[in-house]
Amino acid sequence: MPDSQPQPPPSSSSSGPADPTSILLCGARLTDGRTVDVRLGGGRIEAVGTAGSLAADGTRACGARVDLSGYLLLPAPVEPHAHGDTALSADEGGPVSYDPQDVQRRATEAALLQLGHGATALRAHVRVGDVQGLGALAAVLQARRSLRGLTELTAVAMPRVLTGVAGAEGLAMLRDAVKMGASVVGGCPDLDPDPTGYVQAVLDVASEQGCPVDLHTDGTDPARLARLAAMAGGLRPGVTLGPCGFLGRLPSEIASRTADQLAAAGVTVVCLPQGGCGGVERRGTAPVRLLRAAGVRVAAGSGALRDVSNPVGRGDPLEAAYLLASRYGLRPEDAYDAVSTSARTVLGLPEVRVEAGFPAELLAVRGDRLAGALSLAYSRIVVHRGRVVARTSAVREFCDSAAAVELGLPRQGRGELS
Repeated sequence: MPDSQPQPPPSSSSSGPADPTSILLCGARLTDGRTVDVRLGGGRIEAVGTAGSLAADGTRACGARVDLSGYLLLPAPVEPHAHGDTALSADEGGPVSYDPQDVQRRATEAALLQLGHGATALRAHVRVGDVQGLGALAAVLQARRSLRGLTELTAVAMPRVLTGVAGAEGLAMLRDAVKMGASVVGGCPDLDPDPTGYVQAVLDVASEQGCPVDLHTDGTDPARLARLAAMAGGLRPGVTLGPCGFLGRLPSEIASRTADQLAAAGVTVVCLPQGGCGGVERRGTAPVRLLRAAGVRVAAGSGALRDVSNPVGRGDPLEAAYLLASRYGLRPEDAYDAVSTSARTVLGLPEVRVEAGFPAELLAVRGDRLAGALSLAYSRIVVHRGRVVARTSAVREFCDSAAAVELGLPRQGRGELS
């Protein structure tokens, strides 16, 4: 169910001395069709004005200017469902290495790859216990520290078993993981001999520690989902489920009733339109339109990023939005909301709008309409905490063509791209 809309803090005054750390984004197009200048400072959007108006404002000089002519400016997406410990392991040619240095390297590279796509924050699910112990989590947390200032990385601790004699060690390790720095508790109840007991154990730890909950489930058992919803109802700061792909295979009446139960409990569903992940079987994508119609908040994540579960996973939030629009029937605006506003809510991050006072977490994509940007989102400029942290420039060239010249078709040459 939708939360109340947060109010932006008061914007900075336009008067005062020059700020060498501020940035002026010039000539950006917004989704409402306006072409604007956007001034950033102190990690926030200070002002938005018609194109040329802020550049001519002599009362507030800018430290740098970025020409966004030909770009669409959007709130930056975030990644609500990554796997930092197994990412980029598909090419290792054997069992996944959980050596801390290998995990840290892969987690860092994966986060930077997703940052290049536009995701300025991500939630990484990390296994704890078994052969990994807490080593993989420690490595991902070290990656988080090294990435500070470029992207925000949070970790979900995922024990395998939490019930019975074998679960005692997993429960102790889960509490230790939170003490180490995992800010979310989760796991895969479907893999425990007692799924309901597993969920209860996770909810108990979350309540003790004041942590959000993020659980993996296919959603094969609607009765189990109903019990989970009843158990999770009212828990703060919230419960997230994903990817729930089997819900789309249930009879419509059962799926609708389950969606209503999830909505009543305030549970968020994170779907994975680009493929599954190692925690569950790959059974397609959750029925996003049905869930949204019931009032369930739906966000979209990437899941596996080139690991054994999906060796071709791209980790691209704009591709996730593209698939939601092209394959699952969402409007482009709703599809992008799933990887931006709704995904930010999952991560407990403040809302972003291209308006004064909001956080300067932005993505510029070459294009002038959202649908076109989702279709051909090649060139991108990423802004995190008010500074440009990543650029991707794509150049497409064709051989000389009389037909193209005759029709006046656009042609990008190497000298035409910044």
